[in-house]
Amino acid sequence: MYVRTMYITADPPNVGPALDVIAKEAPGMLAEQEGYQGLGVFADRTVGKILVGSWWDSEQAMKDSDERLRDRRMQMLSPLVSTIAVMGLEAAAYVRPTSATQGGFRMHRLAFDPSMADQLVQLFNEKGVPRLQQLDGFSGCALLIDRNHGMASVGVTFKDMASMEAARGEQAKIRHDALSGLDWVQLIALEELEVVDLEVPTQ
Repeated sequence: MYVRTMYITADPPNVGPALDVIAKEAPGMLAEQEGYQGLGVFADRTVGKILVGSWWDSEQAMKDSDERLRDRRMQMLSPLVSTIAVMGLEAAAYVRPTSATQGGFRMHRLAFDPSMADQLVQLFNEKGVPRLQQLDGFSGCALLIDRNHGMASVGVTFKDMASMEAARGEQAKIRHDALSGLDWVQLIALEELEVVDLEVPTQ
């Protein structure tokens, strides 16, 4: 599986209107594309950030859909937002959540030695996923990677914001135990957002 991410910044008062546009236009646009496998929309309304992740069953489907939708995406969002950064990533390991219109989302951004990509996936599967699944309110998690550039993100979804907040201490321990002593991977950013919409196909 592959995920195209959009990291959007905006004046905080424009986050709500931008989310309304995304909710109205994005699901239909994406569902028309071959290989589409679901959507996640997350926001920080206070700072002015929106994260959108669309899931695809192949790298080619992700690239083809991006070519078809790029201009429509800019026309749709440019009047409301300040910046849009688009990336295509491999979903190297994941536990997909159920569809939802609320929840919490904690995102970790990582930089790693590209030669250690397989070891990063193994680390996530062995030291991350089992403990994350034990957290109260856990809904899903995913490791997204760019093997060529040594960039990755780990997203963890919770059923509500309160569960995410309550899990801060335990997740800090998980990060410490997984990353302590490793010189080939670094955590470079940590963010918390609300879940606005999760659309996960039933298969």
